[in-house]
Amino acid sequence: MSYVFPRTAVAGVSLSRMIIGTNWLLGWSHRSSSADEGIKARYSCADDFFPILEAYTDNGVDTLMAPISTQPLMIDAINNFREKSGRSLILVDTPILNVDDNQTARKEAEKQIRYSASLGCKFCLIHHSSAEQLVNKNKRTIERISDYTQMIREAGMIPGLSAHMPELIVYSDRNGYDIETYIQIYNCMGFLMQVEIETVASIIHNAKKPVMTIKSMAAGRTTPYVGLSFSFATIRDCDMVTVGASTAKEALEDIEISMAILERRFPGMKKRSSPNNDQSAFGKI
Repeated sequence: MSYVFPRTAVAGVSLSRMIIGTNWLLGWSHRSSSADEGIKARYSCADDFFPILEAYTDNGVDTLMAPISTQPLMIDAINNFREKSGRSLILVDTPILNVDDNQTARKEAEKQIRYSASLGCKFCLIHHSSAEQLVNKNKRTIERISDYTQMIREAGMIPGLSAHMPELIVYSDRNGYDIETYIQIYNCMGFLMQVEIETVASIIHNAKKPVMTIKSMAAGRTTPYVGLSFSFATIRDCDMVTVGASTAKEALEDIEISMAILERRFPGMKKRSSPNNDQSAFGKI
């Protein structure tokens, strides 16, 4: 069974409300170095990515987020998928930029942004590790952010911010920066969130632009049913949930769970195995 996943719009561009996450494809497990190595062993060449990208796009999930322009393997995987499937992906790049306040650094940042555009990226959301260097909490500003959003516009992309610090959304909205969307950590466990869940939920609900939530399953610390139920149930219809998976089957399971949540039904997912599946507490087998 395949789906046409619900969509939203950012700056007039139609995006799937589920975004393909890439930490579990590129080796950032947020768990252990051995887990990272296992991911890299599974996804070591462009062809390895094809089945999982096909599973997502078969169901209308065609938006992908990654630090694309700094990851050659991801670039190869995207190009390989385009060539073999004839399908396109809407690419959300999160480049790491040199944001030092000098001319050399600005030229370096501009070169990286232009490279992102040359790869076909539609959105460019400055990586949180770069954007957060510009934050002035005393003034409630993001210093010189307009330098970079202008570079992104001139390169033909749509600017946004990766806001691991939830203040970035507040400051951007307050000051009217040229930002069309935000990335924000948001999950039912508060994993990697800098303030309590309720406060971040409020910031998301009051954001002037759509929000791309990430870490929906707290990097595997909660199950897909719990994590995705929380995320889709507590964000706005314009917001998105970034969902990473390790295999094509996991991606399909996550899509079914998410569709069930949005349709207010119980998902058609198989029961997990046990040494003894014939137990009344498991329900009908």
